[in-house]
Amino acid sequence: MDDDHTHVREFFGPRATGWDTRFPDDGPAYAAAVADLGVSDGDAVLDAGCGTGRALPALRAAVGSRGTVLGADLTPEMLGAAVRAGRHHDARLLLADAAELPLRAHSLDAVFAAGLIGHLPHPAANLRELARVVRPGGRLALFHPVGRAALAARQGRALTDDDLRAEANLRPLLAGSGWRLLSYADEDGRFLALAEREQRITS
Repeated sequence: MDDDHTHVREFFGPRATGWDTRFPDDGPAYAAAVADLGVSDGDAVLDAGCGTGRALPALRAAVGSRGTVLGADLTPEMLGAAVRAGRHHDARLLLADAAELPLRAHSLDAVFAAGLIGHLPHPAANLRELARVVRPGGRLALFHPVGRAALAARQGRALTDDDLRAEANLRPLLAGSGWRLLSYADEDGRFLALAEREQRITS
């Protein structure tokens, strides 16, 4: 296991059991973000860095019984919490790194990623990997149930100019990784950047 994996697992592993109880009111924000992602009945969608799987029921409802929902996370304890919450009934859970997904190219219609971008060790390459598994024209939702300022206050830090989620940084990062930013919302109650997978990924 490399240092990036170790750091993520050491952070999230001990927090998995009580994760949902720390943020009990986030459900409606997740459901609204999934609705904005715009997936349809029968689509195939991945929750990348799914954690305890809070988005999985909404994703399953959006794609219906004919659709495919995958939840991938690097931390076994988080996936265990998803199973205990019964969310494995809504999705196939994968112990996998979002930076190296065990999926075929163009096999998905959309990717949902809650809180993921701040934990990507190599954001440009990692977003390119998400683009690899999504068909041209497919969607990406980068979501957090609170905005950048509220998250920084929660973590006891100040916002800085190098914050990847700032629109001025995120737009070119996505553009260089196979995505076109469609909309951007950074509010107290949520952060949501929606992007479309380009027809071609340039190197």
